[in-house]
Amino acid sequence: MKELIIDKNESEQRLDRFLKKYLKEAPNSFIYKMIRKKNIKLNGKRAQIDTILAKGDTVQLYLSDETIEKFRGEDEIIKSTFKPKIVYEDNNIILMNKPVGILSHSEKKNSYDNMVDSMINYLYLKGEYNPKLEKTFVPAICNRLDRNTSGIIIGAKNSQTLRLINEALRNNYIDRYYKTIVIGEIKEEKIIEGYLTKDGELNKVEVSKKEDEDSKEISTRIKPLITKSEYSLLEIQLLTGRTHQIRAHLAYIGHPIIGDFKYGNRQINEYFKKKFGLKNQILHGYKVIFNGLDKPLNYLNQREFTSSPENTYVNIERKLFRN
Repeated sequence: MKELIIDKNESEQRLDRFLKKYLKEAPNSFIYKMIRKKNIKLNGKRAQIDTILAKGDTVQLYLSDETIEKFRGEDEIIKSTFKPKIVYEDNNIILMNKPVGILSHSEKKNSYDNMVDSMINYLYLKGEYNPKLEKTFVPAICNRLDRNTSGIIIGAKNSQTLRLINEALRNNYIDRYYKTIVIGEIKEEKIIEGYLTKDGELNKVEVSKKEDEDSKEISTRIKPLITKSEYSLLEIQLLTGRTHQIRAHLAYIGHPIIGDFKYGNRQINEYFKKKFGLKNQILHGYKVIFNGLDKPLNYLNQREFTSSPENTYVNIERKLFRN
């Protein structure tokens, strides 16, 4: 018999979900059968699959060591050649400045140069995370950015932080701001709304004024920072967070982002590619303001964090607006 003591990183989740992560190689049918046959107990008693675990609970596995070892699988040590640029870090969260060209998550197995795996590797090398000492928890990021969008990524070092940050994001308590440069003049701050439909095969979205069966409502705040006759430097606040929302929404109102070959103006994009070497959309998630966080993360409320974009962005902004 093996006994597992639930700590803060395993608490506040259903028993069956905990077991699926702990015995990650086991079929779901095996886990449910072992609970039903009382080969897996909670606090020495018959367990219910949907019981929410609390810190200090004990899970008893009346299984052989060989069975447990087989279904546990191997604890993989993440190896990433990409080192994250840290914006802010404490015992609970880590804010990283994601560069252009780096994925938020890995697209394929054994591809570690992404924000999640680089963060895990960074924490492992610091001695703050060791998969051999954890039952199920793995540090994770709370928000995603497109491969060719740069900006702040929020990482969680423990399960409580992950839950609280994700809940705050779902409730729109955490304000996220972007800077971008678009074609044309935008002179007034405004909120634009619409409906977004995703085409998974083309990895593209379409914005419209009318709702349909597959669409989702979107809302984007636009604030002009500098406007000249041909271009506008904007601050964008995401009021909803959908795939490609900023890029598609700005293109829909006739002000596509420069460098955006999927939704933008190809002729102008080719000009910036030739003149500045720009190969992607100018879009940088430069600011995060935390709000609505419960204890123990309430110390972050009203705190603002910013990050700087890459040199290509800076050079283009300076050339268009600072001369």
